[in-house]
Amino acid sequence: MFKNRCFIVSVLLILISVLDIHSQEKDKKGMEEMWGETSVTGDALKSGKAKLFDEGNYGMFIHWGLFSNLGGVWEDKTYYGIGEWLMSKRVADISPEDYMETAKTFNPTEFDAKQIAQLAKDAGMKYIIITSKHHEGFAMFDSEASDFNIVDATPFGRDPMHELSAACKELGLGFGFYYSHNQDWTAPGGTRGPEVDEHGNKMDFKDYFYNKCKPQVKEICTNYGDIDFVWFDTPGDMPKEYVVELADMVRELQPNAMMCSRVGYGMGDYASIGDMEVPTRNVEGLWETADTNNDSWSYAWYDNNFKSPKKILGRVIETVARGGTYLFNVGPDSTGAIPSIGIEFLQESGRWIQKYPQVIYDAGSSPWGFALPWGDVTTNDKSLYLSVSEWPTNGKLYLPGLKSKVKKISLLDGDKSSPLNYTKDNDWLVIEVPYKAPEELISVIEVQLKTSESVVETNIGVYPNVPTRLLTEFGEVEGAEQKNVRWMEKFGEWKHAYQVNNWEENGTVTWEVNVQEAGYYYLDLEYKGEGRLVWNTTTDEGVKVQNQQAATDKYAYRRMGILEFKTAGNHTIKTSLVEGDSKTSSLKSIKILPIK
Repeated sequence: MFKNRCFIVSVLLILISVLDIHSQEKDKKGMEEMWGETSVTGDALKSGKAKLFDEGNYGMFIHWGLFSNLGGVWEDKTYYGIGEWLMSKRVADISPEDYMETAKTFNPTEFDAKQIAQLAKDAGMKYIIITSKHHEGFAMFDSEASDFNIVDATPFGRDPMHELSAACKELGLGFGFYYSHNQDWTAPGGTRGPEVDEHGNKMDFKDYFYNKCKPQVKEICTNYGDIDFVWFDTPGDMPKEYVVELADMVRELQPNAMMCSRVGYGMGDYASIGDMEVPTRNVEGLWETADTNNDSWSYAWYDNNFKSPKKILGRVIETVARGGTYLFNVGPDSTGAIPSIGIEFLQESGRWIQKYPQVIYDAGSSPWGFALPWGDVTTNDKSLYLSVSEWPTNGKLYLPGLKSKVKKISLLDGDKSSPLNYTKDNDWLVIEVPYKAPEELISVIEVQLKTSESVVETNIGVYPNVPTRLLTEFGEVEGAEQKNVRWMEKFGEWKHAYQVNNWEENGTVTWEVNVQEAGYYYLDLEYKGEGRLVWNTTTDEGVKVQNQQAATDKYAYRRMGILEFKTAGNHTIKTSLVEGDSKTSSLKSIKILPIK
């Protein structure tokens, strides 16, 4: 594995209480949750029970429950947003009694565990984690602790978790359970659940924990053989003693099972960062990001906004290149079947992974520490694998700042390879490539080095043949506020931006860049705000671009003018707000586009 020499971030792994974008609501702040702090992330863990997680780098997440039977609809009204929250008071506000009644019509006769496990294998995934109980409290397994489960409460009458765990073992896939341990909207005493039982007796969290939560976690840890994951969610303000008790029981019953940080209070084995979020910089340690194949996690009848095969691959590669593991969700419908579009796209992206497994499996993070304009880089042994999603049209692929000595560069086609010529231009490696991309999705170039350690020393490159995006996260800010902001567009569909606002007079964002080729470039700014704003951008060569453009409440790029670099090499770029509301004017990035 290669050592990362730049832009390494490990702060995410020690957070105890931070915003998450998946599940839990707060009275004033909307839906939030705690990731929780992680514990051991060392080599001993990686060579032991974390081996599947650390080397596989790609797993299937399945959100399936009673909410799938409703598909985002209650009383003939469609609720847009994440479907698994349909019951919530913030969505359809369904009473526990009415919600539990819908189990009588849940009969997923098209569920085929072997077919789903085969899809995961065909997609290149190494394990499956499925919701055994989500926040609405319905158990998707045969539970003696509560008869609100798929065997006792539905005409289906089978335990699909037994079938899926067996199918995974047959195909050599890992298997694990999601379990919502804090929230339970139908169990008396559960967080955001009823405060009294059916007899009117007042119930508290202790009652829920010992009557339902702990017994059910014991069931999933004892009735399905060896499992690889127990994925708890939204610990919120769950008392620590219960989290510790639950985690200790899991470690006793399933000593080889990995727990993510969402169990709470530092009891996890790895960090689960924000949903649908891939970090822009490398992150050290064991961590994952959970993403979904469309907008909702569970099935919703209207949601066919599926990620394309190329988008899926790009997200997997980008996550591995940042040092993490990608957990990709599918949502079976009321019949138990995964929508056909999602199946087709996963199969197509899986064929690519089967062709280039070395790009994903047991691969290391990018020595650049961030994505490059044309794609991303993963590492394996003495090789850099350049996954090129934006193929250059002028026959040259540029790689900035690689100091390590190159042994050979090849264009890959599965097991076949073709040598590529290359030159060094200052501290840029210039690779001569075909004018047409060899792969329809993402093409792969292997750069073999003479040693197993890559050394990269460079500022962010400005490329002469593809646009370069400079995020404010990579700039130095003076006289303004630099922070990450989050917002929902549909309910539960969180967006985030690392941005700069609250500008003081003469406040600036400054980037250090390495320009490969002198010349003229268009300059676009990505921002939001109110009214008309005037932005000023200058370089260390005295070039100034200042212009007024309109602003809206959504981030969008607007053309500012032409920026000239008089010489190649290292330069600084500074952007500042000249006129406009200093508080609401929010700058997300700038883009530098070659003019051809």
